[in-house]
Amino acid sequence: MSLLTVKDLKLQFGGLLAVNDLSFTVEKNSISSIIGPNGAGKTSVFNMMTGFYRPTGGEIQLDGISLINKKPSQITKLGMARTFQNLRLFPNLSVLDNVKSGMHCRTKQAVWGALFRTKSQQEEERLIEKVALDCIEFVGITKYIKRSAKNLPYGAQRYLEIARALATKPKLLLLDEPAAGLNFEEKQYLIQLIRRIRDEFNITVLMIEHDMALIKEISEHITVIDYGWKIAEGTPEEVLKNEKVIEAYLGKEEVV
Repeated sequence: MSLLTVKDLKLQFGGLLAVNDLSFTVEKNSISSIIGPNGAGKTSVFNMMTGFYRPTGGEIQLDGISLINKKPSQITKLGMARTFQNLRLFPNLSVLDNVKSGMHCRTKQAVWGALFRTKSQQEEERLIEKVALDCIEFVGITKYIKRSAKNLPYGAQRYLEIARALATKPKLLLLDEPAAGLNFEEKQYLIQLIRRIRDEFNITVLMIEHDMALIKEISEHITVIDYGWKIAEGTPEEVLKNEKVIEAYLGKEEVV
């Protein structure tokens, strides 16, 4: 059963057609990927899905609900969370406070509760801290809990962003190049972490990634785009031997 449905999606910047007639689905409890050469339009797709860009045309539905014209905060509340290719942490906040910020979309108490420290406000604060602590432990960075984000090792910053996304309690987690900058050991840990996110939390995962070895090992379904067009989709084995995919990555040999 599909959790995400993208149909005839388009994005145009002036005369540039960044994404054109893109359609694909993501099945519930799957680990799927979008791949393509640099500039293919992958991050633009994520930006439209999460409300940062407004599509020129087409439809995006999460669990049957249209995401078109919704704000990023509304989309997060509906159950879609993301990480970014370029980390977007609060550098001067602690690990704990960064993750607690992810719970903002799930809070209910108004300003009066915060001012007067009502019982409901205090209970909610305890819940926020518990969820944050659980997410930090889950991704394996508890030892850094009091350290500011800017002072973390790079790999830990990547895991911190995942922890913050998990704190929003998503149905669908979008990971934009989560392995970028990681060494071999960190990538192996990331693979296991993504599998645990799906298996233990029943969260569907959709990735953008350039590391083909990682993609082949973890993805169950791949959508390939080039210059904004879908050129292939299927299992890793089907996609990585597709001639159009090979040509998009390696170029077409000229016959002399």
